[in-house]
Amino acid sequence: MDEPKPRKKITDEKAGLAKAEHYCAYQERSQQEVRDKLYEWGLYPDAIERIIGLLIEGNFLNELRFAQAYARGKMNLKHWGKGKIKQGLKLKRVSDPLIKKALLSLDGDDYLAVLQKVIDKKLRETTEKDAFKRDYKVKQYALSRGFEMDLILSIMKNSDL
Repeated sequence: MDEPKPRKKITDEKAGLAKAEHYCAYQERSQQEVRDKLYEWGLYPDAIERIIGLLIEGNFLNELRFAQAYARGKMNLKHWGKGKIKQGLKLKRVSDPLIKKALLSLDGDDYLAVLQKVIDKKLRETTEKDAFKRDYKVKQYALSRGFEMDLILSIMKNSDL
C-alpha cells in the first residue's frame, strides 16, 4: 500500500490567491475557514492576511453572505433551530452582530414549518405510550435540535396529539 504523497506547499502569493478564489467560488466560506485553509497550504501569515483582504475586495469572501447561507442551509437541510445554528456560526468564528443578522434573515413561517416537521417526525418515531413521557421526549428532541421552548410548546399545543 502506497502512502499518500505529502501535499506540495504553496509559497507563491499569486498561486495562493488563485486557489483561494476557486475555493471560495465553490461554496460560501467563512473568513476563518479560508484562513485555516491558507495556513494548511503553507502560506505565510502576512501573505494570508493580504489574500483575505483581496478576497473580500473581490467579493469572493463575504461574512454576512456566508452566515445567511449557513443559517438557511442548516435550517432547511439539517432541520436545525436557531440555537444550534448560532452555536455553529460561533464555531466558525462569525461575529455576534452577523450571527444576529443571519438569524433574523430566516423566514419565520419556514422556521415554524421546519419545527413542525421535526415534532411530527419524532412523534411518529416515538413508541412511548404514556402521553407525558412521549411529550417530554419530543420536547427534549426539539430542544436538542436548537429550537426554542416557547415555539415547541406552542406547536405541540396546536398539534393533534
